[in-house]
Amino acid sequence: MATTKSRTSSFSRNLAAVPSSTNPGLKYGPNGTIFISSGIPDLDKILGGGFPLGSLVMVMEDAEAPHHMLLLRNFMSQGLVHKQPLLYASPSKDPKGFLGTLPSPGSAKDDKSRIRDPEQEKGLRIAWQYKKYFDEHQQSFDSNRDGKHEYCNDFDLRKPLERHFLSSQHIDCVSIQETQDLAALRNRCATFLTQFPRNDGNISPAGRIAIQSFCSPQCEYSNMEWDMLSFIRSLRSMIRSSNAVAVVTFPPFLLSPSFSRRWQHMADTLLSVRAIPDEDKELAKLLTGYQDMVGLLNVHKVARINTQVPVILEATTFSIKLRKRRFLVLECLNQAPIDGSSGNSYGTSATCSGTSKSGTLDF
Repeated sequence: MATTKSRTSSFSRNLAAVPSSTNPGLKYGPNGTIFISSGIPDLDKILGGGFPLGSLVMVMEDAEAPHHMLLLRNFMSQGLVHKQPLLYASPSKDPKGFLGTLPSPGSAKDDKSRIRDPEQEKGLRIAWQYKKYFDEHQQSFDSNRDGKHEYCNDFDLRKPLERHFLSSQHIDCVSIQETQDLAALRNRCATFLTQFPRNDGNISPAGRIAIQSFCSPQCEYSNMEWDMLSFIRSLRSMIRSSNAVAVVTFPPFLLSPSFSRRWQHMADTLLSVRAIPDEDKELAKLLTGYQDMVGLLNVHKVARINTQVPVILEATTFSIKLRKRRFLVLECLNQAPIDGSSGNSYGTSATCSGTSKSGTLDF
């Protein structure tokens, strides 16, 4: 009896050609790119899958509020849940104490409120006969949803990470408060990254580096701008040849404008956060859902790994909200309806910025 050869439509994604990762914290993307999660489901979706291995992520802090710590905590917790080694550097005297503030994954009961409408996510009306091909892509994109720990978890900011996550794996904490030069930190990073050599044939467990407030005034090297720039360049070079991701937060207002631009240029993925004033009546009129916002996140640059094609985002500015005051979510900004118009909110432009008579809402 002749064997029946299955036909593959041009609309079907060849899942057999995509290698499957044995590590639950990794996910394959286009052009051979391998992602690890940022720890924020919405941010992973915005960036096209998460942070690519071998990339440097930089987050510009805001002087008014420590919203960058929300991103850093989720990034660190996601790695610990997936048993990925972590190197954490902080300007505090006791960086290990910060581990006690890391959030814990939300329970299945809490996750029920996060059920999304597939049609709303795609933003497209797809003919039913082609819909299954997109479902195949979604299944491969979220291949670990049914596992004990998802590729990206919803983290409960009110619940601390369980102790066994902090003691059952390698966590290296470094205080950079009294560091006079960056040679010691560079050596720690180099030693840490030797655990994750880049080998295309066999993906080893990924590592994560989190550096908080790199040019903080508590650090004795904070006025050595050229040395800090040299360290970032060296870190980026080491990350490129390893299965790891480094997230560095820094306050750009403490740097000269020229050096701030140089730092931003070194980043593969560049984000910034900004606090929202509590009583900004003009902003409240401009944006829908203003009362639920705790801040804004802007995506300035998305990493381009193994491709020359730039990533074009549907939006670049997003509101930071806390669902049930516990789970971090990101939403595209919507302009409030104009007086006298219908009650529907309007979608934003390509930059997802609301506009008024006085001009553009800058971020």
